[in-house]
Amino acid sequence: MSLTVYGYPNTRTLRVTWLLEELGLDYNFQLVDLMKGEARQTSFLELNAGGKVPAIRVDGGIITESLAIMNYLCTLKPEAELIPTYSAFRRAQYDQWSVFAIAELEQPLWTMGKHKFALPKDYRVREMEATSVYEFQVALDLLSKGLGQQDYILGDSFSAADILLGHCLFWGMSFGQSIEQENLKAYIGRLGVRPALGLARQKEKQAMSD
Repeated sequence: MSLTVYGYPNTRTLRVTWLLEELGLDYNFQLVDLMKGEARQTSFLELNAGGKVPAIRVDGGIITESLAIMNYLCTLKPEAELIPTYSAFRRAQYDQWSVFAIAELEQPLWTMGKHKFALPKDYRVREMEATSVYEFQVALDLLSKGLGQQDYILGDSFSAADILLGHCLFWGMSFGQSIEQENLKAYIGRLGVRPALGLARQKEKQAMSD
């Protein structure tokens, strides 16, 4: 099967490339240079009218939105169990924490980003940052309670939900946000040394130099 990832390093694209490396699936990485405005060019807008990365091209067409892409990729290798299939309750927990990552943990970070650089200047509100910092800290407390003393959000087994949550935590750190919960610090450490994450970052970095 042919699979192409359209993306840019250190964006939500990393969720997809990290997962692909965890699954051991072959893929091509097509750089969409956000700094050069390539996401707003007609050639890319024909793939994703929203002008955002990531997007993937597979034999059936184009898929956008990182969570939808990840859930699709996991169906290509169900034996990896990066989405639980053995228990309806575990699957519901996977869905719960995946939605939490998008709706609660990521949301304040994206709000910060929009009001710092993504929105047109006339629509940026400097005062939004304080609210976003507060909301991120609230989400961190909820995540800390949900994780408890487990190694991963679903227990002993790593899942695609950990990729979503981990990416948001890395994003928060890059934005200079404080993460004081000891279990989250340990969680970040476990996720940060996964070989698949290193391979994904290396592939994205290579795309920038090609």
